[in-house]
Amino acid sequence: MFRLRGANFLPKVLLCPRKKMYLCAHKARKTDLAMKTVFKFSSSKLSQIPEHGKPEFAFIGRSNVGKSSLINMLSESKLAKVSATPGKTKLINHFLVDEKWWLVDLPGYGYALTSQTVRREFAKIITDYVTKAKGLHFLFVLVDSRHEPLKIDIDFIQLLGREGIPFGIVFTKTDKQSQKDTNRNIETYRQTLSEWWEELPPMFVTSSEKRRGRDEILGFINECLEAIEPSK
Repeated sequence: MFRLRGANFLPKVLLCPRKKMYLCAHKARKTDLAMKTVFKFSSSKLSQIPEHGKPEFAFIGRSNVGKSSLINMLSESKLAKVSATPGKTKLINHFLVDEKWWLVDLPGYGYALTSQTVRREFAKIITDYVTKAKGLHFLFVLVDSRHEPLKIDIDFIQLLGREGIPFGIVFTKTDKQSQKDTNRNIETYRQTLSEWWEELPPMFVTSSEKRRGRDEILGFINECLEAIEPSK
């Protein structure tokens, strides 16, 4: 289990018996998983999300981090609209995968070219979901592998730690630089987080262009699902 240094918290899954996904391994086995993914509904606030009884695996990141491309790569489709303009995702979008779990596309945080009112609205949508959503089992936080740790990402990760939200870090756009630069920035992230964390969260290295990381992320989710409902 990973936790903030000096923080007296346990992840929600250890406090709530129905959320046992945290027992799954941090390093998922590689497997070629196909997905049948269907868009179901969008919500502008948490209260609009209907009860559904299936686990939610959500994806979030700073605007223009490559979230839509990653979701499309995972689902092998064009579910999420890819745009060169940041801040296009403004709602909580739910996609049902294999009739078993929900892939949740959350609005990006930190898009500066919007009014303060809009930024506050986005912040409320995001905060309400990640801290209060009953169905949330795991949150994938996307960060751009080309950058060393940014304050906005670290602040969000620290929020998740304080709230005890189960999450992992997904490094995106690794095809845009050398493997040496990717490794250096990931190591910087590890060192930075180690200043506050006793154990580090799961980390995934991805490239939507090269389909890198798809098996690892989907394998991780599959192991989580097996932990929630062990195969008979």
